[in-house]
Amino acid sequence: MNLIPADSTLSVAPNSRATPDRPAAKNSDPALKHDPSNPPAAYPAGVASVTLLNNKLTEYLTPSEMKKVKEAYRFSDEMHLGQIRKSGEPYISHPIAVAEICADWKLDAQAIMAALLHDVMEDQDVKKEELIERFGAPVATLVDGLSKLDKIEFQSQIEAQAENFRKMLLAMARDVRVILVKLADRLHNMRTLGFMSPDKKRRIARETMEVYVPIAHRLGLNNIYRELQDLAFSHLYPVRYKTLSKAVKAARGNRREVVSKILDSVKNTLAATGIQAQVYGREKTLYGIYRKMRNKHLSFSQVLDVYGFRIVVDSFANCYVALGTLHALYKPMPGKFKDYIAIPKLNGYQSLHTTLIGPYGTPVEFQIRTTEMHRVAEAGVAAHWLYKDDDASLTDLQQRTHAWLQSLLDIQKQTGDSAEFLEHVKVDLFPDSVYVFTPKSKIIALPRGATVLDFAYTIHTDIGDQAIAARVNHEHAALRAELRNGDIVEIVTAPASRPSPNWLTFVRTGKARSAIRHHLRTINLAESTELGRRLLAQALSAIDIDPLLPEGLVEKLLNESSAKSLDELYADIGVGKRMATLVARHIRGMMESDINSPLPPLVTENGNSKLDPVTIYGNEGSAVQLAQCCLPIPGDGIIGQLKRDQGITVHSTDCETAKRQQTKEPDRWIELAWGADLSRRFDCRIKILVDNEKGVLARVAAEIGESDANITYVGMDDDRDHLMKQLRFTIQVEDRIHLARLMRNVRRIPGVARILRERA
Repeated sequence: MNLIPADSTLSVAPNSRATPDRPAAKNSDPALKHDPSNPPAAYPAGVASVTLLNNKLTEYLTPSEMKKVKEAYRFSDEMHLGQIRKSGEPYISHPIAVAEICADWKLDAQAIMAALLHDVMEDQDVKKEELIERFGAPVATLVDGLSKLDKIEFQSQIEAQAENFRKMLLAMARDVRVILVKLADRLHNMRTLGFMSPDKKRRIARETMEVYVPIAHRLGLNNIYRELQDLAFSHLYPVRYKTLSKAVKAARGNRREVVSKILDSVKNTLAATGIQAQVYGREKTLYGIYRKMRNKHLSFSQVLDVYGFRIVVDSFANCYVALGTLHALYKPMPGKFKDYIAIPKLNGYQSLHTTLIGPYGTPVEFQIRTTEMHRVAEAGVAAHWLYKDDDASLTDLQQRTHAWLQSLLDIQKQTGDSAEFLEHVKVDLFPDSVYVFTPKSKIIALPRGATVLDFAYTIHTDIGDQAIAARVNHEHAALRAELRNGDIVEIVTAPASRPSPNWLTFVRTGKARSAIRHHLRTINLAESTELGRRLLAQALSAIDIDPLLPEGLVEKLLNESSAKSLDELYADIGVGKRMATLVARHIRGMMESDINSPLPPLVTENGNSKLDPVTIYGNEGSAVQLAQCCLPIPGDGIIGQLKRDQGITVHSTDCETAKRQQTKEPDRWIELAWGADLSRRFDCRIKILVDNEKGVLARVAAEIGESDANITYVGMDDDRDHLMKQLRFTIQVEDRIHLARLMRNVRRIPGVARILRERA
């Protein structure tokens, strides 16, 4: 059955799709131009594309499925009439090209229909209900997952982009076909990106490199991954791309003899061993070469392994036989062998990798795999795209992909907003991994740089929340310890243990970060709510507004802020998700627009509103954290940093770390002041230089105790000439006066040369 209509012509009728209940095209796609007054009469190239798509689909779809695809094509063609891309092609050529890519992956009829229809909701205001009626709920759901959220008003372009990604990724978690169609869509857009303005090229290329390239890699779609990478590279750094491209072309001629000699030698050696194998020479991607030059600070002439070789054999066992044969032919480079067959990559990739010293001393990389491994390596999850309800029938690749997609849903449940969700997902898209073992020898894959705590949260959220320590390779290790390949990890838990805001400074995985933030938001809700109430009251008072807001204004504020209650708004402010000063200005703006609520002029200092310092008592719980870099104590001048989901971090005003961070995010800093009648003690570090003599440590420790201070840490370092010792104490004091009195007492001890307060 042919997709092409009976007249074999894709003619255009200006705005023919406009109806009383559906407006004409709004052309939201920046790649579109619309000129109803002068449309092209016909598009022969479009007919050719449809013919190619038709030929691909008839290879594996049934006649009844082809009929449904044809209906989707006709509907899409009708909806996009009058639209042309900036390349001058009819817009329908884009959905056809996307469907062709999906057909190469042998996706089912529903996915092909979604590819043809993927822009009709976004560009033509077609409702989901209409798609359900015409093509069924599964197709409509796929198209909806691919459509952007154009109808929602967002505070910024970044927020809109984040929410669109969240919608797409959650739809992908429910049906992997969504991301397969989206990657096909992005691939064709990148292939035709040359017609965009330079700014749009860079923006789209950067988005592709940061999100779509890692997703393609994570799903094992290596062909798409490599092409998207090179296309994005060519638009982000066009001069570097052209220069490197010329260098590679020139190197081809110089190295043709070497490549040919290696190919012949490998083929003859494998044949003599009785191994049936296909041997391919392959050129590394330009971006791969560029990344190696950049990371290792090499010139192009120093990158010797521009070419690699791939050997595809007929059986699992022959992979290792071929490896031994190659090692007998050429000497292997030490430390350059990786067995991804025994331990596959996260995306299901399996191969043996080895680097050998070839003719003329040139390093040569070989990849050895079976035919099935090669199919999965090139097509990834698209090689086994169909999801099944029976977990027992899933392939290993499907199980890995299913687990990752399920983790997206887990993160979504714990995440506050779209930007945070996208941040967590990006963290999990790192291509490099480390492989560690549970005590029962189960392999766990984690991003490079992951810590013991990341491992704990990967096993289960409750284990992460209650973790207190760990044993790595049967030795005690801290939660922040970084894991390495082959580590055996065992987590020590305690039911009373709870996550600390400090954990966010060293965890790497999205699941760990979202779980910790979720705990801090929910468990410490009362503390965060009270802090947020104080911050907003202070900000309102500074602009002459009574913190006790009228009921009508509160209701309007909650509607505009999407908060369910005033306490939720306070909690968002308390954890740093919203800025109190911005909320206060928004409230004033609402009051100024209300003619029934006249406001007095602002009282300002030098033209700016002056905020009174927020009072800190030190008993606010985890909503207020004392910075470890400077450990402020009462009597110090203090300033607060509003950190997302961590409340306020208190620094001393002379803290160098605080000064550096203030220049980066000045809007997130507020003035603080210590309250009166503080009922707790505060950590403080001191360093004492003493004579290296017997009993001096005991005398110093005794004097600190006599001065009514508690010691929580003691350390000792040798001075350069070994005649003196440096004693380091972390002590607990009431305030600066208490600390000054203690330091005077310690300074009188015989053998003490110097004492000072230590700042990180």
